[in-house]
Amino acid sequence: MAKRQKLDDWLKEENLIRVQGWARDGLTMDQIAYNIGISKQTLYRWQERSSDFLDALKVSRDSADRQVENALFKNALGFKYVEQQLTDTGEVVDVEKYAKPNTTAQIFWLKNRKQEVWREKQNIEHAGGVEQKIDLSGVSDKDIEKLAKMSDEE
Repeated sequence: MAKRQKLDDWLKEENLIRVQGWARDGLTMDQIAYNIGISKQTLYRWQERSSDFLDALKVSRDSADRQVENALFKNALGFKYVEQQLTDTGEVVDVEKYAKPNTTAQIFWLKNRKQEVWREKQNIEHAGGVEQKIDLSGVSDKDIEKLAKMSDEE
């Protein structure tokens, strides 16, 4: 039989660090609960009972999210960085390089930040009043083809 997990055991520094790492690595609440050996409902109760436990989950997730957001933004705009290289004489020198703006990062940013302008799917509203549904189950294929040709001519 598995050992019953207690919140007090998970409030010890080494266990809080473990939980922080899982949250920072992007594990879901289900996965974190599984790793601890508890249900997701118990995990939520522990968050309510202990601000230290809640912070271990929340701060790590927020920090990781911010780091990724900053990296995406930086990649979208392009950036300079320093890379160490070895010369022919064996000396290590710093070389400044430039990473060009990443088009994929730009598209992702715009589609998420300015959805009304950049989304691919356009919503078109019909101003013709109430939507009507017409049952064509009794109409022959030949008659439907005639209707289609008539609408093409208009």
